[in-house]
Amino acid sequence: MKQWVDRTASSESKPADTPPWPAANIERRPLSLLVPYARNARQHSDAQIAQIMASMREWGWTQPILVSETDTIIAGHGRVMAGMRLGLEEAPVMVARGWSDAKIRAYVIADNRLAENASWDRELLGAELSELRDAFDLSLTGFTSGEIDAMTVTELPDLGVEYDERAAEQVKFIKCPECGHEFPR
Repeated sequence: MKQWVDRTASSESKPADTPPWPAANIERRPLSLLVPYARNARQHSDAQIAQIMASMREWGWTQPILVSETDTIIAGHGRVMAGMRLGLEEAPVMVARGWSDAKIRAYVIADNRLAENASWDRELLGAELSELRDAFDLSLTGFTSGEIDAMTVTELPDLGVEYDERAAEQVKFIKCPECGHEFPR
């Protein structure tokens, strides 16, 4: 088993000219002092804010907000909105010290986009959801009940029709029964 080693205090972990990591120091700041980044392109719907609020009620505030040295939010706009709607007074923050304006602006985009580039192991996710289904409120995971149902199906119903692998391989297009559009297989 691999052990996590904290090297934040070690000079060997980063080159000498690298500024300190924001996560090395977590502070608390009043939510009322945090300023939303005016050009944040990421949108947060009321439904998503409600999901974040439910998550915060269940698990507390688990991810700090990343702010500039002038308290402008770099990452965590949704969490700040949820915290304010919950009536919380303060939040854990990390300060990006020494970051240029361009670095801050690029990170606002990167923080939101990089998470989208991940994918799910559907089989493993389905197994996890199946095992948790009776023990925990899965609506807190952000998946809809329909998505959870689709991923936790353990057995397909017997429709009385045999699947012919050779016939399926010969089908080049699949036709939509609603609009008639043909999709390549």
